[in-house]
Amino acid sequence: MNYIKSIGQYFIMIYETFKRMTKTSELRRLILQELDDLIVSSLGIVVFISFFIGAVIAIQTALNFSNPFVPKSLIGFAARQSIILEFAPTFVAIIMAGKVGSYITSSIGTMRVSEQIDALEVMGINSLNYLVFPKIVAMCMFPFVIGISMFVGIIGAYFAGVYGGFLSAEEFLTGLQEDFIPFQVFYAFLKSFIFAFILATVPSFHGYYMRGGSLEVGHAATTSFVWTSVIIIFMNYFITQLLLS
Repeated sequence: MNYIKSIGQYFIMIYETFKRMTKTSELRRLILQELDDLIVSSLGIVVFISFFIGAVIAIQTALNFSNPFVPKSLIGFAARQSIILEFAPTFVAIIMAGKVGSYITSSIGTMRVSEQIDALEVMGINSLNYLVFPKIVAMCMFPFVIGISMFVGIIGAYFAGVYGGFLSAEEFLTGLQEDFIPFQVFYAFLKSFIFAFILATVPSFHGYYMRGGSLEVGHAATTSFVWTSVIIIFMNYFITQLLLS
């Protein structure tokens, strides 16, 4: 029953978030602040992880394609498919659930503990719109982060494959272009857009409705990461089944 109550409470929160909008000038400031906190500050870790994961994918693929009759261009093909279809949209979303999700939960949870949210309500401000709506808008830039992750991941695979001596640059580029389906890029960006909404709202839910003190803020951040990851993985399966099967 608690799960059913939480699901209902989550959708009520989404509905209340888009009611009684905060004045435009204040929303603009909040959105720019959230863009810096949630998107810009995450670019460094995303670029670092994307490069080396792309490199690892290329090396592991090359080591498993030891048959001389298998064309080496398949290393580039496998790296492209792995990065575009799964690694960039899904793996980066899980990383963001840990970094961004924990930040959102702890920041809103701290405001709840210190009664700042109650103060917003007393002043007649829709606290959900004030706190959650700017995060949703800012996370709409998440597909841009995924695009950077795709590009950097393929660059990492190129460097590991070519400069590691597993294949030539021409073979890698041939595999990179082989059987390219543009819809797969659309699928990846659609997934990342849905994941962005989850990353903004699920941690906000756990922070907004938490009760207790500073110890409970940490517990809420951990719970938020777990549930955000679970929902992302479930939605990944559902969207893949719906669009690619």
